[in-house]
Amino acid sequence: MGSNNKQVILKSYVNGSPKESDMELKASTIELKIPEGCNDAVLVKNLYLSCDPYMLGRMKKLDGHYVDSLTLGAPIIGYGVSRVMESSHPDYEKDDLLWGFVGWEEYTLITNLTTCFKNPTQRRMAGMTAYAGFFELCTPKKGETVFISAASGAVGQLVGQFAKLMGCYVVGSAGSKDKVDLLKNKFGFDNAFNYKEESDYNVALKRYFPDGIDIYFENVGGKMLEAVLNNMRIHGRIAVCGMISQYSLAQPDGVHNLFNLISKRIKMEGFLVMEYYHLYPKFIEMVLPHIKKGDITYVEDFAEGLENAASALLGLFSGRNVGKQVVVVARE
Repeated sequence: MGSNNKQVILKSYVNGSPKESDMELKASTIELKIPEGCNDAVLVKNLYLSCDPYMLGRMKKLDGHYVDSLTLGAPIIGYGVSRVMESSHPDYEKDDLLWGFVGWEEYTLITNLTTCFKNPTQRRMAGMTAYAGFFELCTPKKGETVFISAASGAVGQLVGQFAKLMGCYVVGSAGSKDKVDLLKNKFGFDNAFNYKEESDYNVALKRYFPDGIDIYFENVGGKMLEAVLNNMRIHGRIAVCGMISQYSLAQPDGVHNLFNLISKRIKMEGFLVMEYYHLYPKFIEMVLPHIKKGDITYVEDFAEGLENAASALLGLFSGRNVGKQVVVVARE
């Protein structure tokens, strides 16, 4: 007799904008033990699930995408924090905490642990993404000017704080007055603006960066990227982390001023966080003392229960979340 295992499954591939009906909450059962002969595996109880914009790409039927499409009729897969219930892997014991890819369900049998981390100090990949994109790609220097789009989101809020620790001048854009206030008052940005209230992004950026932008941490794409390219300084750096404004468009916006890359000798590079996991110990060594001292703070938006997981994920694409969106499956 198996135990109940509530799951959020992918019911149909997303076409255009995602809908709650693309997903379905399903009751299933699972044997709470590792099958005979299944070595190097762990059975986990899922505690927290991470909602991340890149997941939308996996929910579409795309060929040649950097991550495989999810399987129809199977649970959504994403990053999560889980507690080990049973292990046949030498590195994991019962009650260890684990961070890595899990199903959107109450219990998951993980047979590939290559992208998992034991005893995570935080329940997100956002910190690692912010660290790799900002320090490895942007090579910041004290006194430089930094602009971050979608700055109150999971990654942006940390990039801004890292930049302030480096002695940079930091401005972020976000989609509401509350988020702008958060950037200035909680995260210590030098300034911030609501992009929905700006009729001309070029004018807005000139207002905050009269001498231009050294570093742009890109999260939105489209018209904002075009305006940023006009306002970059010579030898500026752009880390392309995401382009959330484009994910639901059938025809992505064009960017018509790429000649700026040549005339200003701009370095613009995209990245995937999984290529930087080897830096995880270096990241922890840098960030933990700052967290303990209170130099780095973090805002999370919790959705309680798998029944609210689909709605929480969709909220990313309308800007409903404030900070990192997390689904609480079980608090232990």
